[in-house]
Amino acid sequence: MTRALIPVAMLLSALVLSGCKKEEEVAAAPVELTAPASTDDAEWKAYLGQVIGRNQEGVTDRVFSYYLPVGSDVPAEGDQDGKTMFDRQLENVTMVVQRTVLPGNMLAFGSPDSTKIADLVVMSFTDADPSALAGSQVLFIGKTEDRERVKAAVEAAGAKFVFVEVK
Repeated sequence: MTRALIPVAMLLSALVLSGCKKEEEVAAAPVELTAPASTDDAEWKAYLGQVIGRNQEGVTDRVFSYYLPVGSDVPAEGDQDGKTMFDRQLENVTMVVQRTVLPGNMLAFGSPDSTKIADLVVMSFTDADPSALAGSQVLFIGKTEDRERVKAAVEAAGAKFVFVEVK
């Protein structure tokens, strides 16, 4: 009689395990990310970090993130040289693009001000060598209306373009 119970016990075990697997699959479904309603830097940086984390397919090396807060085109109080955060980021990204980016790396751009971060990308990539970013990718987190001009600049430098719409 105990031999007859073995197949029943195995069947019940399989059913229990399959039920657990379905619960795990439901729990693993990604939650849609929503951009912060405010322009708070901490909230935006946390949001952008999550978006970047979900869009690293194909990245085999490092991710370089660039962020501009609202008002980044105004010189900071006490800034001796009068440069804005936008100017500093523009200089930084332009130098990175001119030096080229190794395959497997990703440059990620995001801001509460999609137009301003799009301007930064386009300006930084303007005179890039057509193979400057070959084998790397650029993630642009912004509004749909900024997508095509950023895509054109990025692809002209040889990078794969990845877009995530801010919702």
